[in-house]
Amino acid sequence: MNVEPVFVESPRLGPSRPHFPGELTQKTVFGNDSRRGCEQYASEALLKQILIEVAMEKIAAHGLCGREQVHEYLMDLYRRNCRPNTIRSRFASIFVFLQYLKAQGRQLLEQVGREDVCAFIEQEQDRGLGPASICCRLEGLYAFIGFLVDREVLSPDLLKRKLRVKVPDSLPRAIDPQDVRRLLAVIQRPRDRAMVLVLLRTGMRIGELLNTTLSDVNMAEKRIEIFEGRKNRVGRVVYLADDACQALEHWLVVRRWKTELIFSGQGGRPLSYEVVRSGFVSLLNQADLAHKGYTLHCLRHTFASELLNAGMRLECLQQLLGHSSIEMTRRYARLTDITRKEEYFRAMAKIEKDGVHGDYRCDHQLP
Repeated sequence: MNVEPVFVESPRLGPSRPHFPGELTQKTVFGNDSRRGCEQYASEALLKQILIEVAMEKIAAHGLCGREQVHEYLMDLYRRNCRPNTIRSRFASIFVFLQYLKAQGRQLLEQVGREDVCAFIEQEQDRGLGPASICCRLEGLYAFIGFLVDREVLSPDLLKRKLRVKVPDSLPRAIDPQDVRRLLAVIQRPRDRAMVLVLLRTGMRIGELLNTTLSDVNMAEKRIEIFEGRKNRVGRVVYLADDACQALEHWLVVRRWKTELIFSGQGGRPLSYEVVRSGFVSLLNQADLAHKGYTLHCLRHTFASELLNAGMRLECLQQLLGHSSIEMTRRYARLTDITRKEEYFRAMAKIEKDGVHGDYRCDHQLP
């Protein structure tokens, strides 16, 4: 379906940005369905402009302070070519903080002090937010505070001894090998098989896969070129194993809508994350794996874990995953390390067979 942007005149704002019928409400821009509501119909630059305008409308509608400063900050993000999701998440943190200030009777951003930031974080903890969510709130808030400090709106003391929230460093969740086999056994539709196998054999993020076009895929060399990574905007090349290559070739032959995107939905429209996620949940139910808590992103974790088990070097895996820091990749070494496992069982076998000879008593003369 082709939707033409309609420019409307607003008596309050004068010539306005283009409106897309029935799509760009505050709920679709800042709610859970924002990607499906906006990014299908607007370019990234236009989407960012819409996000900023809706942000200003929300602040005005709630009677919050700092509207001018927030607008300057969001425009700074726009000029620095930050992603729409960055603008969206940063504004979400700022908006909640401004609501807190209003509840405390604060009318000016210039009145904000360290005690306000501390009390705000305590409020978010009392609301039951997890450490990762609170850490994200802090990151967005401190970025805004830093912007205001640079413009001498707030005191530099606010950036001294920043609050830190300890976030648990959990292991990546990979799918067990026997569960991978059960999952693949229930897949009947060519599109589902191609998507699952490409994700499982390349380690691509789902957003990267949904944006992949025919020109990005080189079947002869079994590779996919990701010109811009979904998270860090760094391009990379990933490779297709034989089973993924065969599944993808079959899908490209039988697919009904011959679009430039290799995966599309009804009428050739781009697929949304929610559609793919719900399809994956359905496959988990068919394979009787729903109770194990697997997600689409677990396919990426499984890819990394299997390559490490097969002896791939961390530096090579880092490039395939598109990690900017090898420390991100090193997390998978904690999940699966054949060498560590072998050394443990070799040492334990010796302990169980011969015992350990020696004395564990303390030498009381030592300090």
